[in-house]
Amino acid sequence: MSSTRKFLSHLLVLALLPLAGVFPSYPAHGQEPERVIFATRNIYLGADVGIAMKKLPNFPAAAQFMWDQVRANDFSQRAPLLAQELINTGAQVIGIQEATTWHCRTGLFSKEVVVHDFLGDLIKELGSRGAKFSIAAVGQERALNPGFEIAPIPYLTMVEDRDRFPALFGKERAACGFTISDALLVRDDVEVIDAGTSEYSAKYSIIPTLMTIYRGYSWADLKFGASTFRAITTHLESLWDSNVIPNAALQADQLIGDLKNSKMPVVILGDFNSDPRDPRAADDLQVNPGGQPAASEECVAQVAQPTLTTAIDRCNAYWKLLRAGFVELSPDALDPKNYTWGADALLAGPAPDRIKASVAMGANGVFTDRLDYIMIKNGASAFNGAIFGAQWPEGLDTWSCSSREQITLTNDGASALGRKLPPAKSEGRCLPSDHAGIAGAADLPASEIRDPRLPERARSPFTFWRISGVLVLLLIAGGVRWRWRRRSLRRGLGVSKAVE
Repeated sequence: MSSTRKFLSHLLVLALLPLAGVFPSYPAHGQEPERVIFATRNIYLGADVGIAMKKLPNFPAAAQFMWDQVRANDFSQRAPLLAQELINTGAQVIGIQEATTWHCRTGLFSKEVVVHDFLGDLIKELGSRGAKFSIAAVGQERALNPGFEIAPIPYLTMVEDRDRFPALFGKERAACGFTISDALLVRDDVEVIDAGTSEYSAKYSIIPTLMTIYRGYSWADLKFGASTFRAITTHLESLWDSNVIPNAALQADQLIGDLKNSKMPVVILGDFNSDPRDPRAADDLQVNPGGQPAASEECVAQVAQPTLTTAIDRCNAYWKLLRAGFVELSPDALDPKNYTWGADALLAGPAPDRIKASVAMGANGVFTDRLDYIMIKNGASAFNGAIFGAQWPEGLDTWSCSSREQITLTNDGASALGRKLPPAKSEGRCLPSDHAGIAGAADLPASEIRDPRLPERARSPFTFWRISGVLVLLLIAGGVRWRWRRRSLRRGLGVSKAVE
């Protein structure tokens, strides 16, 4: 590790020291509480799903758009930076969102190949740096919950990749899809007592009854030293409809209900897709440049300078969790310097249409919203946390990206912010994710209290993509059968192809 990285690492550790106790500790039998450091990071699936969805029902165009962005946002370049950032926090427990696998196949009967495994690559990078992490698991139960997925369906999600596919498939085109998951990683010195996943009942349908986005959470009961606690990682829904309570708020209600009788310390790590200022004015791009939930009759506008006492929580997952007794380990969510989302989808700094808004808010010129949090409940001392991975373009944790769009975005963004440009303006400087990360420390009481397992909820196997795959298979099978019947009929009638 360079001297500069060591210095930054020491700064982050200092930031996680006890700055202000929130709850008293409750040590058992005179034992001292255990200090545990937590971190959360949305590592980004690599493409802008929102833009891709606007291209529907042209599925091949949407698929190619996403694949091209994933290639530009090269995870082999991002994974080492993400791993080192997480190591620098000293975290023993890490919540990961958008742990994405991209998988492809050339035909309905061909083998499906995993082309990208973001979580696997991240764990390898952590291990190569001496940090041994694994997915929290006991037997067959793992804290890995698959969420939103698009299956690789030939003729429907076909993409072209002339560089990678010939070596993998012997051709330049393949059908590709992805699965994004929430994963709970634990360092090898943390004992896993139990683990599992659960689904939220509130689901967002892009195409009603057909194309549905599923969300849930991963959890594990852990033991570190003399302390036993429960950790949960989740990614609440980002999409919302006008004049309807956002699914993120409904999912927060369910999570609160699942945990209402908890006795052991509980820590939630995740992307809540909820800013303390939501819902916001729909038509004010300076206030709501990221398209967060807008005020409506059903979801009235959030009060100015909301507090735990004055905030309206009906349509806001963040305030719901605080009102349910959770306390932030993460830094002040109302301070613009602690915003964690708003970078461009190509990661080359700020989205062009959000730069002015970010600066006007008092943020860093890149981020415009606070969506990521660490929250804790039950018998612990929580301390102020720290934001990491938010410096651009001068940050040590940026990487050299090379697409024409990334180079243009970098130079335009740096010029607009009056920041140092890359050498000769010939390269782009990209962030490791479109979200910043958060780390926070807590002193957990020495205790062996155990709560019952969380509810196990499974999703329906009959999703749009499963059904679509079956339909395509049936159509192809039907076409083959029809051609066979016509050929048999021709033979029976003595009809030649020449006179058909």
